[in-house]
Amino acid sequence: MPSPARPKAVITHERGSTSSVERAMRVLRVMSEGGGVRLTDIAAAADLDKATALRLLDVMAREGFVARDAKSKEFTLGPELTVLGAAALRRFDPRPLARPSLMRLAGVFQDSVVLSIRSGVESLCIDVEEGTYPIRANYLNVGSRRPLGVGAGSLALLAWLPDDEREAALETLSGQLERYPRITPALLRERVAQARERGYAVLLDVVVERMGGIGVAILDAEGRPVAALSIAALNERILTREAALAQALLHEATVCQVRWAEATRADRRAPTIHKETKR
Repeated sequence: MPSPARPKAVITHERGSTSSVERAMRVLRVMSEGGGVRLTDIAAAADLDKATALRLLDVMAREGFVARDAKSKEFTLGPELTVLGAAALRRFDPRPLARPSLMRLAGVFQDSVVLSIRSGVESLCIDVEEGTYPIRANYLNVGSRRPLGVGAGSLALLAWLPDDEREAALETLSGQLERYPRITPALLRERVAQARERGYAVLLDVVVERMGGIGVAILDAEGRPVAALSIAALNERILTREAALAQALLHEATVCQVRWAEATRADRRAPTIHKETKR
């Protein structure tokens, strides 16, 4: 089975005056899936003309936030973003807590297991453990972004948002689902209700033909979703093992929640070091 093409990030935004900072953020978001990206593709996905995109990229290259390959002319993220990313993840990084769960799930079920977090009205893939089954759902990579609800883990993140936040997200998403013609706000509301009733989310044959996923939310002490675990596989591999997959995912989500609570308590108990003020 040929691997489906990896979807490129597409930035949707309100028309009107846009600052250079906002344009630069759109460019970086387009590039966040990793790998080299051509100027033409960056400009199109960020909805900028090529001259503006190149000007922004040149500035960011001088500051170390992007790099350009001299031979291919493609742009990649630069080392300064690695520093910023590491600083951000020191504050919030569920990967070490969830990595054992990803490994256990992939080992038992042999399909790809994904860890996702919410970023605004998108879900962001931050870790993947590939299974050994020959036909893999390899269209999700670390750095992949999708609108909330597009994918099982993404749907779990949406489903366990507070009601008012979920409705606000759905209203925003109504204009961002053009790339997924089988997914509508009405379908998402229906699948959210099913997920809340079951305790887990299932989405089959609507993002990639013959492929689907099953996912659960990892919740904090207030019941808000901080991340999601999901398994992506052929539709029949999910349907024939749905109960076992759901039980295992819910168990691992509980393990992650306990570890999250312990890590949060330890962080709160950690002493704060105050720098001495020079007189």
